[in-house]
Amino acid sequence: MNLALTVLEITAPVFALAVIGYVWVRTGHDYNIEFVTRLAMTLSVPCLIFTALMKTKVDPAALTALSMGAMAAYGAVTIVAFAMVKLMRLEVRTYLAPIIFGNTGNIGLPLAMFAYGDEGLGYAVVVFAIMAIWSFTFGIWLVSGGGSLTKVVKEPLVAATILGGIFLWQGWETPRVITNTLTLIGQMAIPLMLITLGVAVARLTPGRIGQAIWISVLKLAICVGVAWGIGIWLELGPIPLAVLVLQVSTPVAVTSYLLATKYGADSDAVAGLVVVSTLLSVLAIPLLLAVLL
Repeated sequence: MNLALTVLEITAPVFALAVIGYVWVRTGHDYNIEFVTRLAMTLSVPCLIFTALMKTKVDPAALTALSMGAMAAYGAVTIVAFAMVKLMRLEVRTYLAPIIFGNTGNIGLPLAMFAYGDEGLGYAVVVFAIMAIWSFTFGIWLVSGGGSLTKVVKEPLVAATILGGIFLWQGWETPRVITNTLTLIGQMAIPLMLITLGVAVARLTPGRIGQAIWISVLKLAICVGVAWGIGIWLELGPIPLAVLVLQVSTPVAVTSYLLATKYGADSDAVAGLVVVSTLLSVLAIPLLLAVLL
């Protein structure tokens, strides 16, 4: 009973905010998703990442081990997912990116924070940053045929991760007034991303629901199995292992749909994956947490 209550306390706020976004749009209210997404990804999320890393009390060696685990996990998921897509004779540029890249920002960060506090958030932002870099390079190349290293370097969240890592490594802190300002800006990130997730799902027109169901189930199984296996292989501690599994196994990111639309992939199929995998996560995430806690 206590475990069930703990899991509910962690997951309920995450899905409640997404439901608010969903209801907001369905009741006819306006929501500029492009503006909010740009605000979150260029301002609030970088501030959240920087302050989380700077203020974390996690051993830098543990963060290094988790970074290696995240890179290995995404590399292995990419290989396994590619084999699955080819075996099932699906279009690579449409289906591979959604299987690899989960919603580590909108869902993964708040889950880690609610489940494991500031320590969990510190671990989660590292996995999120690694996923984002892989997405901005390989992911864009995969969908469009032309990734850009220059674009990655210019991304604010990449700069925030590097700068936060340096501050963590050196034990530096910004002046209190700056820290408080950055923290306040960063606090916008999680509610903004969760509400935006609900808005995005409300506006999607999913296609091929039957196919989306079995692909979503396979994605979840692959991601959980790979992340868990690599975490155990690298002998990660309980919290970094749990954060790695949660982050890698998050549902299909809304950005996969946006990229598919922008570059002419099958956006309806990707929309179906976003909706189905997000609904599946309502059941899967509490079960994962029950095992990981």
